[in-house]
Amino acid sequence: MSRPFGIYVHVPFCASRCGYCDFNTYTASELAGSGSNPDTWLAAARRELARARATVGDRAVDTVFVGGGTPSLIGAERLGAVLATVRDEFGLAEGAEVTTESNPESTSPEFFAALREAGYTRVSLGMQSAAPHVLRILDRRHTPGRAVEAAREARAAGIEHVNLDLIYATPGETTDDLRRSVEAALSGGVDHVSAYSLIVEDGTALARRVAKGELPAPDDDVAAERYELVDDLLTAAGLRWYEVSNWARGPEAECRHNLGYWRDGDWWGVGPGAHSHLAGRRWWNVKHPARYAAAMSTSGDPEADHEILTPAQRHTERVMLRLRLAEGLDLRLLDDPARAEADRAAADGLLRLDDGRAVLTRRGRLLADRVVQDLLLASETAPA
Repeated sequence: MSRPFGIYVHVPFCASRCGYCDFNTYTASELAGSGSNPDTWLAAARRELARARATVGDRAVDTVFVGGGTPSLIGAERLGAVLATVRDEFGLAEGAEVTTESNPESTSPEFFAALREAGYTRVSLGMQSAAPHVLRILDRRHTPGRAVEAAREARAAGIEHVNLDLIYATPGETTDDLRRSVEAALSGGVDHVSAYSLIVEDGTALARRVAKGELPAPDDDVAAERYELVDDLLTAAGLRWYEVSNWARGPEAECRHNLGYWRDGDWWGVGPGAHSHLAGRRWWNVKHPARYAAAMSTSGDPEADHEILTPAQRHTERVMLRLRLAEGLDLRLLDDPARAEADRAAADGLLRLDDGRAVLTRRGRLLADRVVQDLLLASETAPA
């Protein structure tokens, strides 16, 4: 029980569906007639937090992360009620990190002030781009400057840490578009930036547009060039990478909740479709908000299914996730064949072997999936 413990809370509501998104989210029209709304969701989430406390026992929460969906859509009062329930059921560890995601168009100075008063210490805002035509392709509703304005409002309200999310390599985006987007994000005074290459997920509106030839598929070479540009600009501004897609202005600005995922931590996922992990057992809740609320009102158990991770699966995940971190992978986790493969990757300029750890070089970050795959294929302990 010495390892950190986090709570993830999934808010499934969105005002509209972005064309690239395949998350478990629902618009008001999609939920019409189901009886599901923010209040029924909140009541069910509070019941699940009580269930979590009864299961986990006396264990203070180190991190809370409210994601979605669009948590800001349900308002600061409900977000405050979520945190109050976590505090009442578990208690928060000293210096706990408490994050909520927010969309710029559903925030205000008053919203951020209420979050700060409730005890939130961190806000993550979806910016994606500062280019109007890129936002249109992504079906984002906010105006280009609103995300940066919201970041400034959050800092002015006393929110200690503020992140902006960027997406790069969107069809139609130019190098100058991305440069201006990164510079705009930095002008917001943020201490954390997440930047992700656009992925066309099956079943999304974006995938249908690409399949019809309305938009070109993202180009891998362009994405690699754009990643290097993001890294150059953020590094020059004093933000260092600590995970392949995340940069922070010092260790105190790193997202401790996400580090818990990458370091094989324990967390309880609350809400429809949320995933949890405790000591090698992983489970996930029913996805639809109405089914979730009904399960919490009747059986009190929203679990849809679970799995017990085998030693080989846990090994695979440790290699895959820890290698993405700037702190690197402890070479003691690798057997002799995999260690020999790490030596080859170092000779190829993909890894740096230093003080008993394997750390991705920048070229290695661009090919991180390949490096992980090669290490696992070489290992005698990898799953068949």
